[in-house]
Amino acid sequence: MLLEVDGLDVYYGKMQALWDLSLKVDRGEVVALLGANGAGKTTSLKTISGLISPAKGRILFEDQDLTQLPAHLIVSLGVSHVPEGRRIFAASTVLTNLEMGAYTRRRENDLKERLESCLKIFPVLRERLTQTAGTLSGGEQQMLAIARGIINSPKLVLLDEPSLGLAPLVVKNMFQIVSDIQARGMAVLIVEQNVVRSLEIADRGYVLQNGRIVLSGPAADLLAEPEIKKAYLGL
Repeated sequence: MLLEVDGLDVYYGKMQALWDLSLKVDRGEVVALLGANGAGKTTSLKTISGLISPAKGRILFEDQDLTQLPAHLIVSLGVSHVPEGRRIFAASTVLTNLEMGAYTRRRENDLKERLESCLKIFPVLRERLTQTAGTLSGGEQQMLAIARGIINSPKLVLLDEPSLGLAPLVVKNMFQIVSDIQARGMAVLIVEQNVVRSLEIADRGYVLQNGRIVLSGPAADLLAEPEIKKAYLGL
């Protein structure tokens, strides 16, 4: 197993956000983490990537305990977090943004090869390398955020709301990109409001409700689950 999250309790001050969170992601697997706004999805990703420290429980990545490691060391072990809202360096060029994503492997002499591999997934960025990132369209900025997150070929990518605010045609392309990332051997834990699309590309899924896992299973089973249809699809 690549990632094992076991019994996490997480607080913001005195307010508890997660209760006994447990989930797993295997190598090369896409796992969807679903739930309404405020359910604890983003908090889960931030805790896994070291931005928040849990009060209880542990996080194992390739059997190494990440629970108290700082975020920059977690990145160096092969966990990449693409946060909600893109968070690109808007005043810098596309190329500079990608080079910043490669920072943890800056001593290695293969940036050109990694950049080329990344641009095969995001060909539109090849035409924009010298363009200021803030002038890109919303969809292009999201592609840049993801490209920056995978340029080092991490073992696990944490994707937070990659389709948020994008046009329907761009959304379709964004989910294809997630499948392309998986095809290159990277595992993905995706948080996404578009439940149908995310379950269509996922192998498995977990449903969070008020900070607790209430459903889990194969993606196809969750898509057919009456509670999912009622809560998210209006069926």
